[in-house]
This record gives sequence, C-alpha cells and structure tokens, in this order.
Amino acid sequence: MNSSAKIMYSLSAFLAVTALIYIFGTTYMQDDSYLRRTEWVGVVGLVLGFGLTTFLGVYFHFTHSRSDVLPEDWEEAEVQDKAGTLGFFSPGSIWPAAMSGAILLLGLGIAFWLYWLIALGALLLIYTAAMMNLQYGIPKEKH
Repeated sequence: MNSSAKIMYSLSAFLAVTALIYIFGTTYMQDDSYLRRTEWVGVVGLVLGFGLTTFLGVYFHFTHSRSDVLPEDWEEAEVQDKAGTLGFFSPGSIWPAAMSGAILLLGLGIAFWLYWLIALGALLLIYTAAMMNLQYGIPKEKH
C-alpha cells in the first residue's frame, strides 16, 4: 500500500500545481481586459481530481499500517510473488458474446433513440446476464 499511497500523493501534487497554473492561465493571460474571467469548469474538475487522489492517498496510507507487506512494496520481489488464483472462467461459454450483442443493441437503441430497440436490448441484456450467471447452476436434464 505504501507505493500506492506515494502514487496518489504524487498525482495530488501534480493536480494541485496544474490547477494553480490553470487558474492563472485562464484569468490573467487573456488579451482583452474585459474577458478576464476564470474558467470554472476546468478549475472544478482539477480541484475535484486533487481531492479524489488525496482521499485515496490518505486511505492507502492509513491501511498500509494495518496490512501485511505486499509484493509491490518489496525491493527483491519477483513477478510470481503477486500471482494467485484469479477465478474460474468458462472456456466454452456463448453467453459473454451474447451479452455483448445485447449491449450493442441497447447502445444502438440509445444512440438513435428507438424505444423498441432500447426495450429489446434491455430485455436481452437481462436474459443473457442471468444465463451467464446461472450456466453452471442449472442442472442438466437427465435422459
């Protein structure tokens, strides 16, 4: 966690400096004096980004003392020290591809604002998500 906290703190410092430069650049670098206004959308975005990275840095900093040493914090760590079981992935399932098709239909329906395509895509997405989650839970028929 220590390396993660350092990354977040460095991003916070970068965003703070960038916000100050942005405020100065949008306020005082205008050619016409009547246009001298701060551009608040960028300022708010940079300040919120600073707050988020600071929040995450403080969180990682406090949880570092309560957790074991992670492999990314070791000096002599190997790549396989972090490796572990990622989970079970079905090798021959059709449902991820079917879910992608349902998301495609839903996206096209939203893009062209066709209610029938939105409804069809949403129903297919619900069906394919349920079938993907239940593909090993539904018992096979016994003949």
